[in-house]
Amino acid sequence: MPRSLPDLRQDVAASLVVFLVALPLCLGVAVASGVPAELGLITGVVGGIVTGLMRGSSLQVSGPAAGLTVLVFEAVRAFGLPGLGVVVLAAGVLQIVMGLLRWGRWFRAISLSVVEGMLAGIGLVIIAGQIYAAANIPAPASGTDKFTALPGALAEALGSRTALVSLAVGAGTVLVIVGWRRLPSRARAVPGALVAVLLAALATAVLDLPVETVRVSGVLEAVRLPGADALSSLADPALLGTVLAFALIASAESLFSAAAVDRLHSGPRTDYDRELVAQGAGNTLCGLLGALPLTAVIVRSAANVEAGARTKASRVLHGVWLLLFVALLPAVLAYIPLAALAGILVHAGWKLIPFTGVRRLWTRNRGEALVLVATATAIVTVGMFEGVLIGVALSVVKAAWDASHLRVEHVDDGHGAVLVRLQGTVTFLRLPQILDTLEALPSDRRVVLDLSGVHYLDHACRAALEAWAERHTGADVGAVRSATAPHRHEDAGAGSASGPQR
Repeated sequence: MPRSLPDLRQDVAASLVVFLVALPLCLGVAVASGVPAELGLITGVVGGIVTGLMRGSSLQVSGPAAGLTVLVFEAVRAFGLPGLGVVVLAAGVLQIVMGLLRWGRWFRAISLSVVEGMLAGIGLVIIAGQIYAAANIPAPASGTDKFTALPGALAEALGSRTALVSLAVGAGTVLVIVGWRRLPSRARAVPGALVAVLLAALATAVLDLPVETVRVSGVLEAVRLPGADALSSLADPALLGTVLAFALIASAESLFSAAAVDRLHSGPRTDYDRELVAQGAGNTLCGLLGALPLTAVIVRSAANVEAGARTKASRVLHGVWLLLFVALLPAVLAYIPLAALAGILVHAGWKLIPFTGVRRLWTRNRGEALVLVATATAIVTVGMFEGVLIGVALSVVKAAWDASHLRVEHVDDGHGAVLVRLQGTVTFLRLPQILDTLEALPSDRRVVLDLSGVHYLDHACRAALEAWAERHTGADVGAVRSATAPHRHEDAGAGSASGPQR
């Protein structure tokens, strides 16, 4: 908390900036997730006050995130709003347990390509889905259908004045947000997303535009405490799978955001395990209130740092301002066009796609770039959780492949024999390459297998080389015993077992 009056002044000023950034995003994420807009604000309040007060990261700001809208929408469709509260509650408890077990640091072991691919896939689905929302047209359920049906939906919108006006409001919102960043820094002190929403609301009211606006039912009416029936659904395997997906994806997003925020300031570094507990506590309370899940959000966190925040008081105060807005001005929400919120989410989805990162990876490491693209594609075509699992599996396979560097060469040794030299790491992933080389050798020549340059030999390769030596009956197969220390092999006899004399 603030240690001096200058710290407090900086934190109050920063909290107002973060509040103005968070307000339209809380509303937009809630509407895109298929829940009442008030629930997004409740999650913002919990993320600011509850998670903000806890130890972990000093300047990171939590709240409802665009990165979870796809998962939340699917959960609401599958289990309903009461089921969403149970999912978020259980995911929060799981996060607390993982933090207490000190598993937070292990989330940093997830490949950055998988995380960026996950964000890219989410961004693509958000963009496609919110174009339908901007046109006030029902969106297809699956990610693939959202893209394939988009040309037809836009053609349909061109024939409807109402849809065209709604699309224009959404497109205008995006243009204002993008153009606002080109204005002088003094003007940019007010967030572009807030200006865009205010202009859209003003235009809708003054011109009496035929566009849908946010439906307001009251904050207390939007809160849904999970009942006994909802809690009993925890025995459903499908719901438990969703809980695991929420916990893992929200944790990964929060901790990667923490790493990014730590690079933006010189203050205390994030304690990943405590931050995981803080995120879990916030999600547990959000689940009890039936609200949206929360994660750390890089947009709000970066705004907090750039505004000069010095302590965690800024993020707590931003939650206080959200709470006051919910308590005193809830009727204002009814003037906000849904198309404007859709425009905000389209812009947020676009920013989730790491175009620069893909280009950089393609020039430096095409394997990582392919993992990123494959993860994003899987999320769009298969689903959020499955896409992340596919990305993790591909990154593990790639890491194993990269680790098994092997050089295979064969030359005449000058005494009528063929010398086959293996250098590097010999694992089952390189076995086809080794056997192709050996089986292409003349069957009437003596073969010497040199393992002196082998760093590691796994069991599969050892057995395969022994079997090949047994089959090579038409030649005198010899072996040069590896000069490498025995403990670096699969077992102490690896060198001689791989190429016995015949």
